Amino acid sequence: MFHLMQFLSGLLLLLLSIPLSNGVEYTYEIDCSNLRMGQYICPHPDYDFIDPKTQQPKGCTKENKAKDETSNHILITLFSVLCLAADGLICTETKNNTFKKDIPCKWTNGYSFETSLLLSIFLGMFGADRFYLGYPALGLLKLSTLGFLFLGQFADVILIATQIVGPADGSHYVMPYYGAGIHIVTSNNFTYRVPQYDC
Repeated sequence: MFHLMQFLSGLLLLLLSIPLSNGVEYTYEIDCSNLRMGQYICPHPDYDFIDPKTQQPKGCTKENKAKDETSNHILITLFSVLCLAADGLICTETKNNTFKKDIPCKWTNGYSFETSLLLSIFLGMFGADRFYLGYPALGLLKLSTLGFLFLGQFADVILIATQIVGPADGSHYVMPYYGAGIHIVTSNNFTYRVPQYDC
């Protein structure tokens, strides 16, 4: 029994020492627009595309898409970032391992999430948060009623912290690009619940 175990462990070591690829690198040509998450890195690690002031892609517009400001074309194209496909993949579009991908962005107009939340916590009874976000009527109402007797202040702290209430102009908060942003999912006529059947 002991000799059989030694033989099997030696055979395992021998199999692990044999190179599987024989020094040949395999590459596959693929349409990179159909790659799934994890098969590419977007944007390219060498590509700097975040605007430090807005924490969104450079050139982000109100339509929540980014425009290419450096384009010489009359028609403004969507902002495309350079992406890097996984090792061993060659894109049919570019004949190398890079490709371009359109990305969405959140248009910001300078309203800081941290500032609005701190104003809501400490000066919300005077309506400072609503004045800051561009709701002067609600700010004046909170100022004259001491934040709806502190109940309105408490509600606004929760609404701003969960990012349900945002700036009045429809923009998003300025917060770190990889920060704790919330995407609110809504239901409409084009969304429906798929029935779940018991197995």
